[in-house]
Amino acid sequence: MPISTDDGRPRRGRERPLIAVTTSEMRDPPEHLTKDQADPPRRELALGLRYLEAIESTGGVPVVAPPMGLVAAEALLDAVDGLCLSGGPDIHPSAYGQEPDPELGPTERELDAFELALVRAADARGLPVLAVCRGMQLVNVARGGTLIQHLPDVVGDEVEHRQRERAENLTHEVRVAEHSLLTDVLGWRHGAVNSFHHQAVDELGFGLVATAWAPDGTVEAFEAPDRAFLVGVQWHAECLIGWPEHVRLFQAFIAACRDGGETLRPRAVEAVSG
Repeated sequence: MPISTDDGRPRRGRERPLIAVTTSEMRDPPEHLTKDQADPPRRELALGLRYLEAIESTGGVPVVAPPMGLVAAEALLDAVDGLCLSGGPDIHPSAYGQEPDPELGPTERELDAFELALVRAADARGLPVLAVCRGMQLVNVARGGTLIQHLPDVVGDEVEHRQRERAENLTHEVRVAEHSLLTDVLGWRHGAVNSFHHQAVDELGFGLVATAWAPDGTVEAFEAPDRAFLVGVQWHAECLIGWPEHVRLFQAFIAACRDGGETLRPRAVEAVSG
């Protein structure tokens, strides 16, 4: 559905659309950075510059979305043309009705609550959404899905999902569904990606269809056929824009944000087993 203003009129596309980018995590500043002349220690936002660089280099204007109240978040979404959900820490399993696994990593429940509300509000507006790694998992939970809390316990170690190589390196293969928006965007069905996660989608959320898989069956991407552009990828796509076969994902996302989803229409996607 095309994005509309508050009075129902279609939003006029910006040449360089504004893209809200969620914070990856909250951090306390390292002690060695606190000096007598420095500002007092306090909680800080953390977000890798790669997300912002990927958006800017493909034609968008990134705007960092820190945790905020729902009223302010709604106002932010009214002002932007799309939402990019960044990677980050594990989502606390209470968000999808489970107890913590012993291998659960660090979590930030306040950040979870804010971002889940933000995703649901963006989804209700039909805003184009590109969700990366934790962001993909967050969309799944927001739509009622669940997560595998520690992937090696389920799929073993056939595929290295937490690579030791640089983020720009492609380390494992993925297969993409034939009849999918992702195939149209990337231009290929068999390729390679990077990988930095130990959690993954388990039960898919409402209206989501898996569209890419690792060789061990891990869901590596999904999309929402009822939206012009709602795509989640488990790999860190923001680090791969130097690869011609990967930069297309951000280019397509920015194009969808620019025209309010008019170019990409909702479609039927075949459900293919991983």
